[in-house]
Amino acid sequence: MSNPQQLRYSKEHEWLSAAEDGVSTVGITEHAANALGDVVFVQLPEVGDTVSAGETCGELESTKSVSDLYSPVSGEVTEVNEDVVNDPSLVNSAPFEGGWLFKVRVAEEPGDLLSADQYTAFSAG
Repeated sequence: MSNPQQLRYSKEHEWLSAAEDGVSTVGITEHAANALGDVVFVQLPEVGDTVSAGETCGELESTKSVSDLYSPVSGEVTEVNEDVVNDPSLVNSAPFEGGWLFKVRVAEEPGDLLSADQYTAFSAG
C-alpha cells in the first residue's frame, strides 16, 4: 500500500491535497477503504456546508459497516464528487484518484496532519 507523498493525512484516515487557489481535495486512504470493505453508499456534505476539522461531515456504508467521514480541515465545501455518489465502489478502486469525496475552501488547517511516511507508520500500527 503506497500513500502519495504529496498528500497529508489525518489520524481518522482521510487525505488532503495541497490547496489550489485555497481549495483542497479530501478523500479516504487506501488503508481505510480496505478496512471498510466494499463501499455501497456514500453520504457527503452539501456544497456550501461549513465543515470543521476533526468533526463528522458524512458517512461511508460498506457491506461490513457504516463509518463516519471526518473533515481533516475547517472550511466551506465547494464541490462534491457526484461520481462517487453514483458509484461508491470508486472509493475502493481509486481512493486517491477518481474516488475523492469533496473539495473544501480551507479556512483553518490543524497542525496534526501527517506526512505520507508518518501516516504509513501510524496505520501500520
